[in-house]
Amino acid sequence: MIIYCRNCAERAESANLCQNCGSQRTVGHLELDRLSIAHVDCDAFYASIEKRDNPEIAQKPVIVGGGVRGVVSAACYTARMYGIKSAMPMFKAKKACPDAIVIRPEMDKYAREGRRIKDLMSQLTPQIEPLSIDEAFLDLTGTDRLHGRTPAQSLILLQNKILAEVGVTVSVGLSYNKFLAKTASDLDKPHGFATLGQADAVEFLTDKPVSFIFGVGPAFAKTLAKSGIQTIADVRRRDDLYMMKNFGEAGMRLARLARAEDFRKVNPVSERKSVSAETTFNDDIDDPEILKDILWTLCVKTSDRSKAKNIAGRVVTLKLKTKQFETISRRRTLAQPAQLADAIFQALSPLLEKEANGRKFRLLGAGIADLSDPVGDSGDLLDPGAAKRGIAERATDKAREKFGKSAIVKGREFRQRTKK
Repeated sequence: MIIYCRNCAERAESANLCQNCGSQRTVGHLELDRLSIAHVDCDAFYASIEKRDNPEIAQKPVIVGGGVRGVVSAACYTARMYGIKSAMPMFKAKKACPDAIVIRPEMDKYAREGRRIKDLMSQLTPQIEPLSIDEAFLDLTGTDRLHGRTPAQSLILLQNKILAEVGVTVSVGLSYNKFLAKTASDLDKPHGFATLGQADAVEFLTDKPVSFIFGVGPAFAKTLAKSGIQTIADVRRRDDLYMMKNFGEAGMRLARLARAEDFRKVNPVSERKSVSAETTFNDDIDDPEILKDILWTLCVKTSDRSKAKNIAGRVVTLKLKTKQFETISRRRTLAQPAQLADAIFQALSPLLEKEANGRKFRLLGAGIADLSDPVGDSGDLLDPGAAKRGIAERATDKAREKFGKSAIVKGREFRQRTKK
């Protein structure tokens, strides 16, 4: 058994005590020095950031999410004890835990802290595949020669460094492929470190239900159950031809993962497909002018995010959700990629006007897709004022950068703020 101390990352002789620093926190596995594919996942990330910034709520149940009509974006582990989980409607979450502290999400802040964590990861390896703002795969194969320590030791030090410098905990899963690394990272939360090796992975999976494998949702699990497949062991009793013939590519994928086989490489190239912002209203809205005011605010948020990443989009997207929960999506392809809030708004405004025909809406979103590098601010040739508005917006950006985002706001945005 190879054992490392989770405090100092030195080799330990006992699973109960590090002779180097006296810590009782260790991780051990027979294959620990041979495993190099990791999944690092922040624990209740949004809520953890809020607790870090406000120590007074550190021991209280915290929910990060929208208003009465919104959903839970994140819940701390204390709140989860009440059954609260991500994507749960806010009214259900509040009913389950009336004393919970509810905080509106600040995505820019979370993105900034997520980048800090990714920067710390990059000190270990360039082979990083982000999955979201708060989790990523890392391939540390060969880094022992570079750092003079095993991947497991590097990950222990990374885990401790993130806690010390960013102030949040992360859980680490270490294995020999991506599927098992992600599986392991869920086994010991929060602030955990779990491993799955070649000798124990297949046996570990045997008695798990098929829904244990990511991608097998309730509908697929029900379909499998009709064929007598309820556990991963049941999958192994069918050959690949049967799984492919009866369940297609999803069946073939399931067959491979049931054998703990995953040949996907950690891919550091993760192409962003869109940039967007949306909001759920506390009360349904049918007034076109109010909807346009909100649309402008969302276009500003989308524009700010695209400017921060120096990207633009040739396709603008509008998202609406009606009172009856019907989702409406509209797209428009532009002559040149848009990045400015004004350009996005001018393109989406007619689309919104067409849909705002007396119906009541509970959600509105705006975004850009088909991303590329910005190509300048010449604007729409059919709109003589576009270039002037573009110059004004760039000047406004400089003022907001210097004095804060609230320093200058457009009339539409100001009306929205005064209504809150």
